[in-house]
Amino acid sequence: MAITNFFFLMASIYYRVFFFICLVSYLTNAQTFNVSGKVIDAETGKPLQYANIRLGDSGLGTATNPEGVFEIRLKKGNYTFICSYMGFVSDTIQINVSNNISEVLLRLSPSFVDLSEVTVIPGENPANNIIRNAIRVKNERNARLNSYSFTAYTKGIIKTNQEVTASSNTISIETGLDTAELKINGILENESIGYFKKPDNYKEWITARKQTANLPSSINILTGGRIILNFYSDDIYFFGRNIYGPLAENALSYYYFMIVDTLAIDNKPVYKLLMTPDDSLDPGFIGNIYITAETYEMVRIELNLNKAANVGGLLDTISIYQQFYAAEDGILMPVDYHLMVTAKILGLIKFSFQVNSILYNYKINHPVDDDIFNMAIITVNTDADKKDSLYWSSMQRIPETKEEMTAYEKIDSEQNVPFSIADNFSILSPRVLLSPNFSISSPLSLYHFNRVEGHSLDFSFRSFDGFEERSNSELSFSYGFNDKKFKYFFSTSFLPGNYRTYEIKASFYNHTEKLFSTSEDYSQFFSTLMCLLDKYDFNDYFYKKGFEIQLSGEVFPILKLFMGFYNRTDNTAFKNSDFSIFSKDKAFRDNPLIYETRLNYLQLGLTIDLRKYIEDGKFRRRVNTPRSLNLQLTADVLHSKNDLISSGLDFTSWNGELKGSINLFSRTTLSFLLDGLYTTGSLPYQMLFDIPGNVELIARENTLRTLGFNSALGDRKVTAFFEYNMYDELFRLSGIPFLKTLDLQTTVFVNGAYSDISYPSHKILPYRVKTYTKPLWEAGFNIGHGVFPIRFSFAWRLNHREENSFRFGLTSLIID
Repeated sequence: MAITNFFFLMASIYYRVFFFICLVSYLTNAQTFNVSGKVIDAETGKPLQYANIRLGDSGLGTATNPEGVFEIRLKKGNYTFICSYMGFVSDTIQINVSNNISEVLLRLSPSFVDLSEVTVIPGENPANNIIRNAIRVKNERNARLNSYSFTAYTKGIIKTNQEVTASSNTISIETGLDTAELKINGILENESIGYFKKPDNYKEWITARKQTANLPSSINILTGGRIILNFYSDDIYFFGRNIYGPLAENALSYYYFMIVDTLAIDNKPVYKLLMTPDDSLDPGFIGNIYITAETYEMVRIELNLNKAANVGGLLDTISIYQQFYAAEDGILMPVDYHLMVTAKILGLIKFSFQVNSILYNYKINHPVDDDIFNMAIITVNTDADKKDSLYWSSMQRIPETKEEMTAYEKIDSEQNVPFSIADNFSILSPRVLLSPNFSISSPLSLYHFNRVEGHSLDFSFRSFDGFEERSNSELSFSYGFNDKKFKYFFSTSFLPGNYRTYEIKASFYNHTEKLFSTSEDYSQFFSTLMCLLDKYDFNDYFYKKGFEIQLSGEVFPILKLFMGFYNRTDNTAFKNSDFSIFSKDKAFRDNPLIYETRLNYLQLGLTIDLRKYIEDGKFRRRVNTPRSLNLQLTADVLHSKNDLISSGLDFTSWNGELKGSINLFSRTTLSFLLDGLYTTGSLPYQMLFDIPGNVELIARENTLRTLGFNSALGDRKVTAFFEYNMYDELFRLSGIPFLKTLDLQTTVFVNGAYSDISYPSHKILPYRVKTYTKPLWEAGFNIGHGVFPIRFSFAWRLNHREENSFRFGLTSLIID
């Protein structure tokens, strides 16, 4: 028995020792160490920003920050550090990594080249032959590159002279006099893994992200793989425009190239070429590109976007810096990307935005599973926002500068200050924030006026982004002093699902409703001004009481289903006021009668959306993809039946909408909207569908410019809107220098509409309505400047010219 216990004891000790040795071995192998240092010019001692550092043939690498500092995390082992910089001899050192290493100093000495090695062809600009050969090498490279994967680290830095705020997908900069210096007011950082496969399959996962406390995580989706520009392409899509690249097939006929220097990397000659568009009024790049003399490979770019490519001239400078390094199979791939944008707008806002990315761990032409690619072009991993400081200190990244570290501490500490109503108040805002998730009406939203309610007081409460941005609710009250009625509206919604792609919504109301509000609406502020100043109330109204319950959800990435039940009681509203500050001799027109009834009806529908999306960690954001057809189809049916759901009328309405857009050439875009409706049974007057029109001197997209507001109705209709946004391309194509510099934006459009009333609906109309059984067609154009938010519209009818053959209008932000 004692012997048996002895053997059990020895076995227990043996296994514990064995487990301890395995654990120590695992931890030792898994542990990573930090290696940091600085790259300087050996002669001047000045730091070399964005110097490239590679680790032998491992695929690992990094770049120095603006202070010349680098940082890299490595497992235990021996590594060959190769540091290169244009115009310098690469420095190679061996480092044995077994613990953290700091203060590594890499000194790069200037590299020299024998100018006799440069071949000049008599009678021709020598730069042309270099570009011709570089284009050939580019085509060979692109033919060999079928797929790749990579890891990227990206840092975005926002510098402004005013404070920065942000919502889930927008960044706002406060306005003020341009007196302060630029300072860092926002930082975004993320790590991502990306895949590409010919012809155009792309997918990227964000594995980690963090940002300063004043920016929401959902805005941190600017990844290295997504923003990087492929300068080995013919066309480079930048700021909504296709711009010819330096190695485009027609580069020699579009750009002028000139050899300005011959530098070297490791004493191997590299041509430094200046490039600029032949015509300075054509959009393009200005700056330097670097091409090796032996292999004609482009290894570096230092470019700026010229003024002609700067949309509206809003931005002062747009600078791009990028280096390329031979990955597997000797194929050159971008290893970093640096973008700098600066702007000064109307003397109120001054800002700069920097993006710095490093790309490494390239796998070239390895098998890539097609299942990787789906509708999501970017997906944020569920634990990306949960990475702690230990993870960030162990990953590959561009080191923080002293200014960045100070900004992180300052911004994060300011966000811990208790919420202040005064700091978030704006007299022009329709809401007053009482907390980050609760608001009430602002002074601007406490009053409205129309000819039915007269002077009205309004007040509302709104709760939003509750329960991790899943819940939203609103409760509003209103009292009209002329119709002497108290109104209310309450709505609440909840968004279940991983990406909040489902919605449960309920609404209860007893309020004044605008007639035919299914069409494009004008803001209440705009309509109140028109009433008070010009005694022009273009809306019509009725009283509506009831409730609605709606359910919707994405059952597939491209398919959304929705359904709803509606209970409503509709009553006629009458004109009760003729008040106006001016135009006291005029009178408001009477408010129309409606078909008073109580309705119960069901809605079933679907949406097919073929656009790709970004999964930002909370929501799916649909995006229009350049050079692709972006389509959305929505179809639904409304069904009301007296003997089934005790409704006051029997009808069934089928509605369908198809809209989309596609880029044609450069940045010009063709967009369209097709809408159709077919009804059987008796549809009441207040539920008829109007042909979208406009009030006097106003013109909006997807409306009939020559048609009045709510002037044509129907329970059967077809509308078609085609709009070709040419931006400034029309004037650029003219070739007239003066017109090319005006930055005038043009849009041409063709619109058509058909409407009719079925006999059952016609029988219950309170009076006749206008229809277009012979379709109405119009055409015209819009013109405006790229900077100003006002567009002038000119429209002509192609038929029905007896009514309104021509109409001029404009649009502005205040209208909506």
